[in-house]
Amino acid sequence: MIDEGLANARPDLIMTGRTVFGHAPAKGQQLEDHYFGSIPERVYGFMRDFENESYKLGIPLRTRHNEVAPAQFECAPIFEELNLAVDHNTLLMDVMTRVAKRHKLKVLLHEKPFAGINGSGKHNNWSMATNTGVNLLAPGKTPKTNLMFLAFFVNTIKAVHDHADLLRSAIASAGNDHRLGANEAPPAIISAYIGQFLTKVLNEVETRVSDKFDEQDEVMLKLDIHKSIPELLLDNTDRNRTSPFAFTGNKFEFRAVGSEANCANAMTVLNTIITETLTSFKSEVDAMIEKGDKKEVAVMQVIKAYIKASKKVLFEGDGYSEEWQQEAAKRGLPNVKTTPFALDAMITDKAKSLFERHKIYTHPELEARHEIELEKYIKRVQIEGRVVGDLAGNHILPASIRYQNVLIQNIKGLKDLGLDAKSYQAQMNVLNEISEHINKVQLLVAEMTEARKAANALSGSKEKAVAYCEKVKPYYDSIRYSVDKLELLVDDSLWELPKYRELLFLR
Repeated sequence: MIDEGLANARPDLIMTGRTVFGHAPAKGQQLEDHYFGSIPERVYGFMRDFENESYKLGIPLRTRHNEVAPAQFECAPIFEELNLAVDHNTLLMDVMTRVAKRHKLKVLLHEKPFAGINGSGKHNNWSMATNTGVNLLAPGKTPKTNLMFLAFFVNTIKAVHDHADLLRSAIASAGNDHRLGANEAPPAIISAYIGQFLTKVLNEVETRVSDKFDEQDEVMLKLDIHKSIPELLLDNTDRNRTSPFAFTGNKFEFRAVGSEANCANAMTVLNTIITETLTSFKSEVDAMIEKGDKKEVAVMQVIKAYIKASKKVLFEGDGYSEEWQQEAAKRGLPNVKTTPFALDAMITDKAKSLFERHKIYTHPELEARHEIELEKYIKRVQIEGRVVGDLAGNHILPASIRYQNVLIQNIKGLKDLGLDAKSYQAQMNVLNEISEHINKVQLLVAEMTEARKAANALSGSKEKAVAYCEKVKPYYDSIRYSVDKLELLVDDSLWELPKYRELLFLR
């Protein structure tokens, strides 16, 4: 949330929703004073206003507070039925944007509007319930209710394990590529966090449940399930914020969804893979019952098998760490970091069969969605490239050259006065550094433009998307490095673009 006037003075924010240039301010989020401070009065007035407008539309809002990054804030509609929740979430973004204009503010919905500080996302809280309102992911107080909880809980983990590639594709976008794994958001590796108590319960099921049972009571007594599971209620907070898919007491939280995203795609995929896993679970349980096993025994046997089959997707540690990336590779978990490749999961034979079997998407519909997502990616990255070139040529280089001329005239004047070289060595050092970065920006922009032309000449959407991802996009950071250095060197009165210190802290 930033001042509207300052936002309008940044062509990159207007065109792309993020700042393609901008040096980190002296103060960012290191003090965490914004996170633990009070909401600024101007923003507080805006939040009250858009909450009232939301209530008029039937959108139930409760949460209102600062987030970690300066100028970053959070709101949350109350947990409700999924179709309605998705509609409300989408409508809320529109309401926020419209109401902000009344307060001369600008809402930035991009996943990473500012480099070097936390980006933004959506925490999709998800659970399952019966048509009578019983939460199937809420632990109970009896063996029967806890067996039901355990069955749905383990099926969810198995679904995440078996279809991690589809979940990753469901959150893929040009904006989210900047955020995932950027030390404040979940990594591109899809894993699940369940906490110490449930980890212990699953380990007990795997190690203590024997292969054959004669009586239901024996199953329950061996597992002590009625004693173990209620303890997890003491651990019902999201203690691991680095996990993309975390259990938080009586629900899961899919934390990798981007802040600009329509939640429908991610939730459609999640519901479909859960449906697939539960269908397989019932078939396997029914097959054992037909062979003569008691229902509870059959359920426990399949649960045990699912725990063994999906345990590698469980991770309790720091998802930001390099060690986790190495460990995930050893486990064989996919780590697809960019959108063009993440989207491939949408059109595999496995995905086509899955969605058609459950009457969600036909093959042509999946192919069409894949094509649309690739096109969206291409156009977003393409626009960013054009903005980078435009800002560099029309704003950055002219301002830098003007200051370069100031230094030249200063040095020339000192020389004309007969001063020795030591007297203007500092000016020479600055001039040399500025000249170096000016040359580098000009050269890199020219190379990027040629790379864009080569990418545009490609015919296939996948090939074009990959070219923009691997051949064009890397230039953005290289150009940015020199531009941000110039921002530090050039006279502030000559620098045309509002800086991070103004965008983030002026309210």
